[in-house]
Amino acid sequence: QVQLVESGGGLVQTGGSLRLSCAASARTFSPSVMAWFRQAPGKEREFVAAIYWIGGWTHSSESTKGRFAISRDNAKNTLYLQMNSLKPEDTAVYTCAARSRGALVTDDSSYDSWGQGTQVTVSS
Repeated sequence: QVQLVESGGGLVQTGGSLRLSCAASARTFSPSVMAWFRQAPGKEREFVAAIYWIGGWTHSSESTKGRFAISRDNAKNTLYLQMNSLKPEDTAVYTCAARSRGALVTDDSSYDSWGQGTQVTVSS
């Protein structure tokens, strides 16, 4: 069972940047896909971005495309989310997830390992 631990969240002003990290601890870690989701208060969990662990092809949501960038460091078993030009509507708990097998999908029910989440708050 893989453990995922996020870090890097915090409070930032509109237009600012944050870099989230998600460290995976497992004897062997080779997911098919890693992803970031977010959930704002009173809203459903929303797909943000995902990446193929091998190959690095990415897909991002329309609301974050051009502002957020997902990347990974296979040697460090770490997933990243660089967030630029942050807006108040980006305020949410951001959680990383791993899909052990299968193609990149945006449906959160297809991911089988989850971190505990990190809070991102963007002030106006």
